[in-house]
Amino acid sequence: MSLTDLESRVLASIDTDAVVADVVGLIRVPSVTGTDAESDLQHSQAERLRELGLDVDAWKLDLDELRADPRFPGTEAPRAEGYGVVGVTGPGTPALVLQGHVDVVPTGDLDKWKDRDPFSGHIDGGVIHGRGACDMKAGLAANLAVVRAIRASGVTLERPLAYHAVVSEEDGGLGAFATMLRGHGGDAAVLSEPTSGRIVTANAGALTFELRVAGRAAHGSMRLEGISALDAFLPLTTAIAELERERNSAPDPLFWAYPLPYPISIGRIRAGDWASSVPDLLVAEGRLGVQLGEDPDAARAAFERTIAEAARRDPWLADNPPEVTWPGGQFASGRLDAGDPLIGEMASAITSVTPTATPRSAAAPYGSDLRLYAGLGGIPALHYGPGDVGFAHAPREQVEIAELLDVTRALTLLALRRCGAHF
Repeated sequence: MSLTDLESRVLASIDTDAVVADVVGLIRVPSVTGTDAESDLQHSQAERLRELGLDVDAWKLDLDELRADPRFPGTEAPRAEGYGVVGVTGPGTPALVLQGHVDVVPTGDLDKWKDRDPFSGHIDGGVIHGRGACDMKAGLAANLAVVRAIRASGVTLERPLAYHAVVSEEDGGLGAFATMLRGHGGDAAVLSEPTSGRIVTANAGALTFELRVAGRAAHGSMRLEGISALDAFLPLTTAIAELERERNSAPDPLFWAYPLPYPISIGRIRAGDWASSVPDLLVAEGRLGVQLGEDPDAARAAFERTIAEAARRDPWLADNPPEVTWPGGQFASGRLDAGDPLIGEMASAITSVTPTATPRSAAAPYGSDLRLYAGLGGIPALHYGPGDVGFAHAPREQVEIAELLDVTRALTLLALRRCGAHF
């Protein structure tokens, strides 16, 4: 679709230097999930939106009330407070919501980072580096740039555009959950998570589990008198690997980009309390992928059944059955109907900016806020944003500036076409 004069004018109003500077500035706020910096960033987001003349709702989350809700999505990081931020360009139901989360995961081993400063936001060869670069501070900056360009161009939107900034996406979606319960809606939403040029219309879910395996303590020199909890855990890992294979045997075609749509991953293991003692307890924490359309309760039951059956086959575990609990984030899957017009509109906006692009619908193997916008808010939602999720949560996290700017232009066009605009 060719650009109208109005669209060309708004695209020309995108301040590319400001977009890049915003990404760098956002990275330099170490907004790890649950920290004071996460709250600081929400306050600054609210102020930026006020400066742009939006109607802003910035509120402190009632954590006790949210946790008491039976639909509570769970959290993993310690949290004393949280804030929601929504800005809207005018009254009425927004024709489009642009959403992003401000929180990032911890940095990991600092020695693995190129300059040992994960929050430097340094630029090298047209690439911005740092924790949150693609997941998802580039997406936040792109969303803000859309609003800023529309304001700077002088055009008037015929229907409102909304900007949502949320906390706690990384550990369950508390911020999006609170935003939906507060009643902030819209006709459609784009979550500007990193998608590598794809239009992500579905997410697998992810459930955090904890597995406790008992052993029998003994002096290390008398190892045969004890039962190592680590050794007892090994047959369970074999059973988990087989369950993973079964659950990935016939994935939905939307997962064409991912060889393992529903991973089961052990992320942390703790065992023993003394080097010369046989460990009498192992605690394994991990995540279970939830299939598209699968009830999370059914996924939990399948995992628990696998652990119980493996334990029955083992002499020690049969008498000392492992315990499975489900703390932390609990992401259901989510999906946008394949016939929803938002998909075609997003694709058209992309190709209008980059005629050589061939945007393709895909699913992602990770949980996100998409399922909360669709399930709780009844808002059709998809992902489209700058960056490659393969760089997320890693010490090589980065985003290309050229991709950032292309995405910003595409989101700007989508907003204009969704909301309508005139001089």
